[in-house]
Amino acid sequence: MTATMDKPAASGAPMGEVPTFEVRLKIRRYQPADAEPAPYGEVAEQGPSTWQEFVVQVHGTDRVLDALHKVKWEQDGSLTFRRSCAHGVCGSDAMRINGRNRLACKTLLKDLDPTKPIVIEPIKGLTVIKDLVVDMEPFFASYREIMPFLITSGNEPTRERLQSPTERARYDDTTKCILCACCTSSCPVFWNDGQYFGPAAIVNAHRFIFDSRDEGGSQRLEILNDKEGVWRCRTTFNCTEACPRGIEVTKAIAEVKRAMITRAF
Repeated sequence: MTATMDKPAASGAPMGEVPTFEVRLKIRRYQPADAEPAPYGEVAEQGPSTWQEFVVQVHGTDRVLDALHKVKWEQDGSLTFRRSCAHGVCGSDAMRINGRNRLACKTLLKDLDPTKPIVIEPIKGLTVIKDLVVDMEPFFASYREIMPFLITSGNEPTRERLQSPTERARYDDTTKCILCACCTSSCPVFWNDGQYFGPAAIVNAHRFIFDSRDEGGSQRLEILNDKEGVWRCRTTFNCTEACPRGIEVTKAIAEVKRAMITRAF
């Protein structure tokens, strides 16, 4: 007996076609207060914010970033946001979507409620330059301060520095960070005190503190022992929930705290 496939019932959309639907984007717009652009490296004074809504036709496979592209390319070219790879690797398109920090390129529109407006805002805790673009310099200043590079002494090796799988697994989770600032800008301590190092800087310090090849762990622990360092963490788990890479951020911060007390790393 030969197996046959039943003829599909007639429907509005041809077989295999991706369904389309309308979504309403409610975007918080910020314009610089001054008509003249600020000098390079400086942030213009922030003007008042307004809400603006756009309706776009999207496919079931589209992400929030695709909808923002449609708005910028087809409706309002002045809409400003950052994006680069569009595959969740560069970390440049972090924003608040329906009240949660997410990457626009990884957030499927169909996973949100398309019957309600999708609310899009810039991430919190950093100065807004324009629309969804924030000044990332304070974030990267904290990152640079923890010395995110391998520190070694002695002669230059003639081959790679060897490491066992167990030693590599010790810090594997924190190597996934893409510096998107989702975790840091979800932290209430960072919102209220911009001097706090923030979860991302501590996570990247963890990556080197527990690297068996590195010799700068004690220096990094001293840096994080500052009043604005690791002890400001209140363990609210916002950072862990916000991380688009699934890093256990709060656990990493706790391990750094423990290493600071025991000096065992």
